[in-house]
Amino acid sequence: MPGSVQCKVPCVFKTRVIEEKSNKRQYQQYNVVASNELQDSAIEDSIEEATPTEKLDGTCVYVHEYKGRPWLWARLDRKPTKQADKHFKRYQAAKRAWMLNGMSGEEPMWNWNADKDFRTARDSWIPAKGVPIINGTAQPDLYGHIPGWLPVESKDRQYCWHSSTFDVNYGIAVVLKSSNDGNQYSMEVTIVELSELLEQTLELIGTNINGNPYGLGCKRNPIHVLVPHGVIQFPSSIPISYDELKLWFESSDEGKVEGIVWHCKNQQLYKLHRHHFGLPWPIEDVYFTSRPVAINMDLSRYECDFDSTSMFSVLSQFNGQRFEQLRNVPQDTQTGS
Repeated sequence: MPGSVQCKVPCVFKTRVIEEKSNKRQYQQYNVVASNELQDSAIEDSIEEATPTEKLDGTCVYVHEYKGRPWLWARLDRKPTKQADKHFKRYQAAKRAWMLNGMSGEEPMWNWNADKDFRTARDSWIPAKGVPIINGTAQPDLYGHIPGWLPVESKDRQYCWHSSTFDVNYGIAVVLKSSNDGNQYSMEVTIVELSELLEQTLELIGTNINGNPYGLGCKRNPIHVLVPHGVIQFPSSIPISYDELKLWFESSDEGKVEGIVWHCKNQQLYKLHRHHFGLPWPIEDVYFTSRPVAINMDLSRYECDFDSTSMFSVLSQFNGQRFEQLRNVPQDTQTGS
């Protein structure tokens, strides 16, 4: 099983901060860029033998038991209170100035009070795996967040797109994955038992997620699917040196992606984003949506009708059809091709 995305995934290269307006976050007045030196830990984890997979631009979800059955959980990082966040941002600015100044002088330090400095969450919230627990309290990461998960329930309007991709009564989900038809490029949208996805993380992508960089569906007829992390592998080898990787992102069709996530044999993960090279995202003609896709959504075995807004109903209209590109799945979901 590919590594699970629980906490923040480190960059495969050592990074540095430069004084330049971020092209990833408009409000950010600095950039974090890759150096040409691999992380020591990546070398120790045999990054050369790791499996490179496409990093998708969506929101992370987790399949974990809730109320005695497999359930979809949304990412919910607990963040600092307004007052604590103000003080933390001052510390971050001081730390960046110290780094930009060659790390001369005394390094600015910061300590959280995890019991008082963070916003509360519902009782059903759980910390992500790997989050340190001290005296029963989950501790924040270097970025001032406590990564965690919240079970998706039908009453949660902010998670309505999550809800459209799974059915807890039948224990199933709408999943986009690599096809087993022998074509290393092709994919399929199909129904997968949640029990088969237990303890895995996936990426929710679609019309209303992160500005829809993949052009799926439209406002009138949104399309959302779950993509298991680590399943979208590249058909050819990926270089591991800084210069070769930058050229790969800039010049190859396969490099028209948001980034790469390497899955090491020991389950450790490393990533590389286009922004680490100062390259833009989103871009046109992304590699992911140029792949062919088959729709295998046979609902005949299920006894009741699904809600009309669920992806089971929407995509079952195209059951048995194949599209030359994922982005060609009709936006008008009343007519197929």
